[in-house]
Formats: sequence, C-alpha cells, structure tokens
Amino acid sequence: MRSSEVRVLSTDELKQKEMDLRKELFNLKFQLSKGELQNNKRVHAVRKDIARILTVITEKSKSQK
Repeated sequence: MRSSEVRVLSTDELKQKEMDLRKELFNLKFQLSKGELQNNKRVHAVRKDIARILTVITEKSKSQK
C-alpha cells in the first residue's frame, strides 16, 4: 500500500484498515512461530503499512486542530 493511497482514505477508514492489518500481523506471526509461513517478507510489509497508516492519522489529526 502506497502512502498516496493511504492519504485518500478518511480517518475512520484508516482506523479500520489499521485494525485489519494488526489482525493480519498477528496471524502472520503465529504462522511464523509454527513454521508455516511461506513469505517472510509479508510480516515486514504489514508492519510498514501499519506505520504508514498511523503517520497519516497523526497528520490528519494535527491538521484539524
């Protein structure tokens, strides 16, 4: 997910997307610990996406004040 795609979403959509990504990250970590994970790079990508979303949420909240 690119930052330009994230910036278009509303704050509520961003929070929902963050929750979905956190659930996915939990499942990926669980699969990694069991040795079932095929693509280890996906964990890193999901963490980066969560960070991107949190950054955009912070920027939007600061611009509203």
